[in-house]
Amino acid sequence: MSGGESTKAARKQEYFAKLGKLFDDYNKIIIVGADNVGSNHMQKIRIALRKYGAVLLMGKNTMIRKVVRGGLDSHPELESLLPHVKSNIGFVFVQDNLSTVKKILEDNKVSAPAKAGATSPLTVVIPSGATGMEPTQTSFFQALNIPTKINKGQIEIVNEVTILRPGDKVGASEANLLSKLNIRPFSYGLRVRTVYDVGAIYDPSLLDLSEADVINRFNSAVKNIACIGLAIGYPTIASLPHSIARGYKNALSISLATDYSTPQAEKLKAILANPGAAAPAAKGADKKPAAAAKVVVKEEPKEEEDEDMGFGLFD
Repeated sequence: MSGGESTKAARKQEYFAKLGKLFDDYNKIIIVGADNVGSNHMQKIRIALRKYGAVLLMGKNTMIRKVVRGGLDSHPELESLLPHVKSNIGFVFVQDNLSTVKKILEDNKVSAPAKAGATSPLTVVIPSGATGMEPTQTSFFQALNIPTKINKGQIEIVNEVTILRPGDKVGASEANLLSKLNIRPFSYGLRVRTVYDVGAIYDPSLLDLSEADVINRFNSAVKNIACIGLAIGYPTIASLPHSIARGYKNALSISLATDYSTPQAEKLKAILANPGAAAPAAKGADKKPAAAAKVVVKEEPKEEEDEDMGFGLFD
């Protein structure tokens, strides 16, 4: 084996050992796409991730699959990673702060010009108004059928124009015009694709859910399960308290309507038999308004005139 081949083999073994140790030390991984990310940009992202104990590791997909398959005996849950090891991807190994690391990855992007031959990931719009370009450069706009006019010695775009949509290939004309207008429409960085969490694979959008969102969704799911259980008569942990309360009300209603009684029903029967006894405080409260009414009657002499008229209002 030559020196170059031995060095290459040693690097592979070193990579296998490093990736295997990361699988041992971490059980949460963010799988990222690394298209159009340069080495300098990648290094800046690595530095930003180190502050939060996260590790970014790139590599050939064949080598990653080999390490994953080799570690299935000790970590069988890693098998769920294999379908996602494709195209230009990398692994970000995370401790517990998945949401924080996701935000760091999304924030570490750099603007880039539209290059001919690239695929547009978004809608690119050229706004209307002055361009600062001389009238001699109208050919750039004519090539894309963009209506313009000359105003105060410079080219002015009459109406806002959409020149690229998601999935469109950037042509030479679009690239040249955007460059002339100093528009850098694209931004590149590590794109979060999938989240691996102790064997579970889920969409990264779930990391944006707050604790309140999770509680609200859980409560909504419990209510739905309780409603279904009550509707079909199948008891569940969620519906059982409602079933017990409903049964208690039914039993109480039967007891009140018949001679059969229970200690709980006796209290209600006593209240229904003598409602006034249930609220002694209300009697005391009634005395004060009555006294106030007497005072009001004494202050209004017109009431005496009504008595003289024989209507008998106070008899």
